[in-house]
Amino acid sequence: MRTSPSNHIKPMSKPNRVFHHIRGKEPGATIVFFAGIHGNEFAGVNALNSILSTLNEDHISGEIIGVYGNIKALKKNKRFIDLDLNRVWTSKYLDQLKNDENPKNELSEQKDLFKFLEGLLASTDQPIYFIDLHTTSSKTLPFITINDAMINRKFSACFGIPVVLGIEEYLEGPLLSYLNTLGYVSLGFESGQHVDPQAINNCEAFIYLALYYSGNLKHPDPKSFQLYKNRLKKASKQINSVFEVIHKHHIEPNEDFKMKAGFVSFQSVEKDTLLATSNGNPVYSNFSAKLFMPLYQKSGKDGFFIIRRIPKFFLKLSELLRKVKADHLLTLLPGITWYNKSDGVLKANLTIARFLTKSIFHLFGYRNKQIDQTHLLLYNRERVARKTMYKNEKWY
Repeated sequence: MRTSPSNHIKPMSKPNRVFHHIRGKEPGATIVFFAGIHGNEFAGVNALNSILSTLNEDHISGEIIGVYGNIKALKKNKRFIDLDLNRVWTSKYLDQLKNDENPKNELSEQKDLFKFLEGLLASTDQPIYFIDLHTTSSKTLPFITINDAMINRKFSACFGIPVVLGIEEYLEGPLLSYLNTLGYVSLGFESGQHVDPQAINNCEAFIYLALYYSGNLKHPDPKSFQLYKNRLKKASKQINSVFEVIHKHHIEPNEDFKMKAGFVSFQSVEKDTLLATSNGNPVYSNFSAKLFMPLYQKSGKDGFFIIRRIPKFFLKLSELLRKVKADHLLTLLPGITWYNKSDGVLKANLTIARFLTKSIFHLFGYRNKQIDQTHLLLYNRERVARKTMYKNEKWY
């Protein structure tokens, strides 16, 4: 078991984007691990080096790929150089890539990653899994974040640790949100605090279990499986509920934001608890719920999130509604029309449909993005999810 993190990548003049690639001798799923999308997060890099270096292609089905995220930022141990690489996967930046012949820093990294993805997606018709490995600035239980598609829910349920839905409504341009628009299983795994050695241990456990559940390990060792399963179970304090983001404190440009010391992720807070200061003014919780990812680093625009547990009844109800494709009934409601039916995008006129709450749309699998003062676009991951690609997977 690793006892201390190594906060650097090995010196190399031109690091290869793909730093691990194991191709098994039998066909199977392709699983891609991204590490270091934020350059001050090394646990994923170290854990991949630890686990993947021990694997033998004779014992592998399909392909296992480890990919560096922000190489320039990893070298400098900085979250990013110019732009957050996990906030640029929008149509604006992707369109810009087509015309920018000499992109700099994060845009150069993004262009390289985009080329990798294009080549990968054109080369296989087997199931593909995308896993983005992260750590946080605050102490936390290990947890999974997903865009709310049933294929993501079902795969993430294998691990027996907390799962957080809905963060895509509050973040602009994460890599996983882009991959979800393409319909693939895509999970984010947060293994712990940046410099906590346990974060590497948790990440090693998650990587091994992901390989087990994706079917890439032909002859998994039962003792190793149980060891890693127990490790995550203990680290997560046996919490395996599904949570939903209900609030984010967004840090504005030039805002002097300071989180109060001592908070940790998944900590229960009461309404009116003093959480932070903003330009010297107190910031209180508007909810009695759980605090999530409080910010204890200088870079980043997400001050903190608030989450609440989703009752199992609503999870089952939403699964049923999606299974029977009941969302087509939503356009019968006043103010709701199709914006792009083939891509599963609704448009809501808030002057008419203000009586509808987010939770109603969430049941049907829709998450919203505000486009102006009076209109929302609502995106449904179920309509684009490649369910047939995963229908024969054991977890499905």
